[in-house]
Amino acid sequence: MILIHRPAGHTTASNESLDRYPLQPGEPIPDDTLWIDMIEPTREEDRLVERHLNIEIPTREEMADIEPSEILYNENNARYMTARVLCSSDTDTPKLIDVSFILTDRALVTVRYGEPRSFTMFMARAVKPGGCRHQPEAVLDGLVETIIDRAAEILGNVGSRIDRLSQTIFENERQGTRRAASFRAALKSIGRKGDIISNVRESMVSVERLLLFLSASMPRPQRTRGYQAEWRTALRDVQSIEEHATFLSNKIQFLLDATLGLVTIEQNDIIKLFSVMAVIFLPPTLIASMYGMNFHTMPELQWEYGYPFAICLMILAAVLPYVFFRWKRWL
Repeated sequence: MILIHRPAGHTTASNESLDRYPLQPGEPIPDDTLWIDMIEPTREEDRLVERHLNIEIPTREEMADIEPSEILYNENNARYMTARVLCSSDTDTPKLIDVSFILTDRALVTVRYGEPRSFTMFMARAVKPGGCRHQPEAVLDGLVETIIDRAAEILGNVGSRIDRLSQTIFENERQGTRRAASFRAALKSIGRKGDIISNVRESMVSVERLLLFLSASMPRPQRTRGYQAEWRTALRDVQSIEEHATFLSNKIQFLLDATLGLVTIEQNDIIKLFSVMAVIFLPPTLIASMYGMNFHTMPELQWEYGYPFAICLMILAAVLPYVFFRWKRWL
């Protein structure tokens, strides 16, 4: 599918906005198109855009390349840039998708195989008065800014959830199997949040490379439009988000270590309980074993109070170790 974004009619420099509509099969691309958004394009749609702008649309395999020279380059007066953008971040299965940005003098082309919320947010803003200037660079600047804002929003939400998770982990109200179940849930939650933070960092690293390439490859006429300063500001925002993601990663690692330590303490308490019980019942077992011997001559064998004496002796032998452990505060 191809979404066409054109300058909205009856706008001035102070309230510039974009009109958006899907391109129908067989319909030509208007000459005044500022942004061509290609969502899971077919080969016919690729050819249509290639003929319109005299460029080549990268394939999905080419977009997935990790070599900078393969995803950041100039060709036929167009700049090709591929970044990784967060997708489905509000679900339990967040992921990253590759998005290619092709910036030409006539229009911006984006190629993606997913629905990042950042694109939806920018589209909603671009159709409003003053939402986007009528320049391809302005569209790219707005998209990159929205991607950065969305990453910051995701990190903020994850940070709040980590704080609540920390309180859950260190509370001491739950006992027994409920506490064990709480630890299992905490470990799963830590893993999911660590995955989201890792995705945010990877996305921001790719956006940082895009901005550095964009600034370095910007022609001189475009430097006078103010985009150099805007992209420099965006670059500082990206670096700030990366630092915050590193902080949250360290916090996640601390919570993981703490949770595993608490699980180990729980296991040690269980093992200690079994060990103490074994020690408590060892003296009574020894006494019972002595009086269970089949020797013909035993002093207490014919004694009237032999059985009660043996029972009392076994109880005393069990109570004394228990009292001793309690006195030593081992229990």
